[in-house]
Amino acid sequence: MFQFQDIYNLLTLLNYLFAVVIIFFERRNVVATWAWLMVLLFLPGVGFIIYLLAGRTLNSRRMRAMKDETREEFNAVSRQQTEQIELGVMHYADPAMEAYHDMMHMNLMSSRYSVLTQDNQVEIFTDGQSKFASLFEAIRQAKQYIHLQYYIVRADTLGQELIRLLAQKAREGVEVRLLYDDVGSYGLAKRFLRPLVEAGGEAAAFFPSRIRYLNLRLNYRNHRKVGVIDGKWGYIGGFNVGDEYLGRNPRLGYWRDTHLKLEGSAVKVLQAFFMMDWNRTAAPAIGYEAKYFCEDVYPQGVGMQIVSSGPHSNRQQIKNAYIKMIHSAKRSVCIQSPYFVPDESLLTALKMAALSGIDVKVMIPDRPDHFFVFWASRSYLGELLDNGVRCYLYEGGFLHAKTIVIDGKVASVGTANIDIRSFKLNFEINAFIYDTKTAGKLEELFAADLHHSRELTLESYKRRSYVSQLKESIARLLSPLL
Repeated sequence: MFQFQDIYNLLTLLNYLFAVVIIFFERRNVVATWAWLMVLLFLPGVGFIIYLLAGRTLNSRRMRAMKDETREEFNAVSRQQTEQIELGVMHYADPAMEAYHDMMHMNLMSSRYSVLTQDNQVEIFTDGQSKFASLFEAIRQAKQYIHLQYYIVRADTLGQELIRLLAQKAREGVEVRLLYDDVGSYGLAKRFLRPLVEAGGEAAAFFPSRIRYLNLRLNYRNHRKVGVIDGKWGYIGGFNVGDEYLGRNPRLGYWRDTHLKLEGSAVKVLQAFFMMDWNRTAAPAIGYEAKYFCEDVYPQGVGMQIVSSGPHSNRQQIKNAYIKMIHSAKRSVCIQSPYFVPDESLLTALKMAALSGIDVKVMIPDRPDHFFVFWASRSYLGELLDNGVRCYLYEGGFLHAKTIVIDGKVASVGTANIDIRSFKLNFEINAFIYDTKTAGKLEELFAADLHHSRELTLESYKRRSYVSQLKESIARLLSPLL
């Protein structure tokens, strides 16, 4: 029989084997590599278990194979737009956006599905009450189909209201599909979804556990929040489904987020990304039929690219677009993110902008919902403050918005935080907006949030307690793994 020492030796051997795999077979960021090596070498008893659950690289070839090859239309449009930008003959709905042609070109080259659409109407929501009122009304008006995707779906009051409404529409003959992340919605009982399924709707989990309570892909989370109703209305942003997003969590208080309602051709792109994610689940696949892509076109509107990123790609499309935006700044950079754990490239871009005389402002929550990430975020602020970046702590509730506004001209709203997890490990999706009016509105919202924030100065940051410094140091050391 195995003795304790034999088991310990086996675990230690496995740790060393995984360390070899990380060094020689997986092309990781050097910082992340060292972080995992520390976990494996200094925790010989449990390091390999942690690595199995949170450290394995996703099989990108398999993910690519799952993509439907019938969407040549997107590739054709992308190639055409790339050529128009290179030749200087692209027409821009907002003439000021010609200055950002290189950013549009980069997004097109990074992802052939991130086509530029310029006929969109945009409505901005900053609180859960208005966002879900709009979504529920759109669901009630649905005639053909409802496609919803959320990282978190809770079986609370809001979640139950949503399921009842979706079940009602399914009974009316509307196609209803609800996609949720298995990790984000951990513990969501099948009985909660039963009314929808029994009414004829479908619900599917992204990367579900094959073994109960053990998900070997838990590190790869689908963090996207997307809604498409009849191909006419699209939703994208930070709100999940749960009572806390309506400000009903006493500890977090008012929930400040940013979400968009879209009309126009950008909804087609949202639809395509939803279908790709749905077809990666075990649920019956959706065919790329014309009925799922509304042909309504507005004569003019907001320019936009829908950009996705995920662990199946090594291009980090959203992070690169963030950096490109920051480098394009001439006057100001306004950033809001609940989790601020930037990698070196983005941190350098922010410091360079501030040192160049750009007014760079970063806003994060003053209260945490995840303590480890909270202290890691705080650890980076000192470095920014020391280089002229102005940092603000939002005190009006919990700040969950993921927005960037550059010079009041271009902006991004979506699901990706300013953190390494969003850049490399999560499936994310953002709307990059090329429109002075819409970006100006988002800049005004940022300015309004400053009235509910306190500025963190370099002097006050240096006066923080030794306990706070210790927490920050430990959290920052592990930040590549968060």
